[in-house]
Amino acid sequence: MSEEINEKLLREIIRQVITETKSSEKKVDFGSSSSNNSASTATATKPAPGTDAPLKLDWFKHVGPAKKGTSSDEVVIAVLPGFAEHMTENLKGIKHKDILRQVTAGIEEQGLKARVIKVYRTADVSFAGAEGDKYSGSGVAIAIQSKGTTIIHQKDLEPLSNLELFPQAPVIDLDTYRAIGANAARYAKGESPSPVPTVNDQMARVKYQAKSALMHIKETKYVVTGKGPDEIEVNFD
Repeated sequence: MSEEINEKLLREIIRQVITETKSSEKKVDFGSSSSNNSASTATATKPAPGTDAPLKLDWFKHVGPAKKGTSSDEVVIAVLPGFAEHMTENLKGIKHKDILRQVTAGIEEQGLKARVIKVYRTADVSFAGAEGDKYSGSGVAIAIQSKGTTIIHQKDLEPLSNLELFPQAPVIDLDTYRAIGANAARYAKGESPSPVPTVNDQMARVKYQAKSALMHIKETKYVVTGKGPDEIEVNFD
C-alpha cells in the first residue's frame, strides 16, 4: 500500500512539475564553455523570465533596501521571495497576512518589536534565517517560506543549525505561529524558553508532498542571486 501511495505521489509531482515548467519561458543551459558561463552569470541577478508579476498589496509594501538593525529589542521576520506577492497562502491554505499578523503579535506580547524583510538570495528557510539574523538588532530572526515552513535562527549559528525548526507546515496553525513569535522574542531577551510544542503527522507529509514540492519550485523561481533584502512595511488594519 505504501509503495502504491509513493508511486502515485511521484507521478503527481512529475506531472505538476512538467506543467509548471512548460508555463515558464526560462531556458536552462548545461553548457560548460566560458561563454555559456558568462551568459549564465549575466542573467543570474534577474528574476526568471516568464514568472508572474508581483501582486500589489495594500498591507505589504516595499520601502527600500533593508538596513541592519541596531536596536536590541527587535526580532526580524524574514519572508522568502514568493511570500505574499506571488503566493498568498501556505501549504494548508492559511493566508500569509494572517501568519505574519500572528508571528508579529507573539513578538509584541513579549515587549519587543517585529521588523519584516523579504530575502531574495535563497528559497531555503535555513539560509533565509541565517541572512535575516544579520539584519536583526537582537541577532534573532524568524524565517518563513511561502509554503509555511518556519525557523528561529540566531546570529553566529551555522545556516543549518537553529534555535527551533518547524518543518511540517501542514501541522502549524495560527496559534503555533504566534507561539513561534513569542519564543523568538524570548531568545532575543536572553531567555531559554521551552521549544514550541509541535505535532508530528506522517500522513500530513504524504498528503501534501506533491503540493509542497510544487510550491518550493515556484518559490525558487523568484530567487534573485546577489540581491539584498528589502524592508517591508506591513499594515494589518
